[in-house]
Amino acid sequence: DNGDPQKVMVYDLGGGTFDVSIIEIGEGVIEVLATAGDNHLGGDDFDERIADYLFGVFKRESGVDASRDSAAAQRVREAARQAKEELSSMETARVNLPFLAQGASGPLHLEAQVTRSEFNRMTADLVERTEGPVSQALNDAGIAASELGSVLLVGGSTRIPAVQDKVRSLTGKEPSSSINPDECVAVGAAIQGATLAGSSTGLVKANSILLLDVTPLSLSLETVGGVATRIVERNTTLPVHYSQIFTTAAAFQTSVEINVLQGERPMARDNKSIGKFRLKGIKRAPAGVPQIEVTFDIDANGILTVSAKDKGTGKEQSITIDESGRMSDEEIDRAIRDAETYAAQDATRRDAMEVHAEAARLVQEVDAALAKSGKQLEKEEKKQVKADSNALRKLLSKKTEKLEEADIAAIRSAKEQLDRSSEHVRSLG
Repeated sequence: DNGDPQKVMVYDLGGGTFDVSIIEIGEGVIEVLATAGDNHLGGDDFDERIADYLFGVFKRESGVDASRDSAAAQRVREAARQAKEELSSMETARVNLPFLAQGASGPLHLEAQVTRSEFNRMTADLVERTEGPVSQALNDAGIAASELGSVLLVGGSTRIPAVQDKVRSLTGKEPSSSINPDECVAVGAAIQGATLAGSSTGLVKANSILLLDVTPLSLSLETVGGVATRIVERNTTLPVHYSQIFTTAAAFQTSVEINVLQGERPMARDNKSIGKFRLKGIKRAPAGVPQIEVTFDIDANGILTVSAKDKGTGKEQSITIDESGRMSDEEIDRAIRDAETYAAQDATRRDAMEVHAEAARLVQEVDAALAKSGKQLEKEEKKQVKADSNALRKLLSKKTEKLEEADIAAIRSAKEQLDRSSEHVRSLG
């Protein structure tokens, strides 16, 4: 409760991971608008660069590879971390490790110095890697860097001057120094714990802060043709309650399998299945008649409950999925990268699925209309409709995953032709 309502970027560079969150603060409500990150980037990587440099210096001077000796390597890595911390406040860090190894003529010592400019050169690519998640978080939140009220630095690695310079260049803002980057996560967890427990600790009055988190990845259902039909979009604010009506794909189905997916890809097999259950007791009816209401409920703790209900019979089934059944941070990171890598390929596949499904529905509709009202058509008109329907049916025989852009164009063209020629018979039907 210090400061005006504003949008804030939390730039968290810890020991092993990097996370960016865009949050909105206003009158006791803290809403997470978007999150992004890199699960393989952190202070350990910066330590490793200095350690590699020191191993190189020692090998050139003594001919001994200290990295092969676990005890010597541990001493070098500890010295590297200390040098990194010193370089946050000084231009040069000196490393002195006596008796690091044993040579033919006696003990060997390591003496070296690392300048801040050398450190910046050897870690420039690591600092650069923070740009991608920052841009992604801003894009997902739908705001420009200029709309940020402040930038909070979290994690000891944000003390590195080059990292602070990068934050300034990315956001155009001077990072806030109002919080301790080493302690703020623990303090925040204590405040949130007190809030959830509903007790007063002296840190915060009970229930005075409401934290609205977001879903890290989209949640979908597998539907006809192996498509992942999106129900809850990535970065949707919790808690969430979404319902959608689905129906059966085959005639007289009495049960359906509900396959819950997590991921960003358009096809079910490219996402992670996090839960399955079967809804039984559906009233026998033609395809497309039953109404099955599927509901996704995610509470403030991120626990997901998926339920399916046949509106005709009232039969209902559900499943509860907690964090242990969901994707790990590493899997989430990989899923987002895969979605970006295969974006063009996925767009073609999605296009193929949509065109194929629309064309198949039209063929079904025309067949039903011909069976019902075909006798009312002129002979030539009926012959044309049947020819167009067969031509489209032939194109649809190819599996959707094997359809290329030329096939999609051919199906679209044949569908338009059948749409025109069958307009009369469908109006009769």
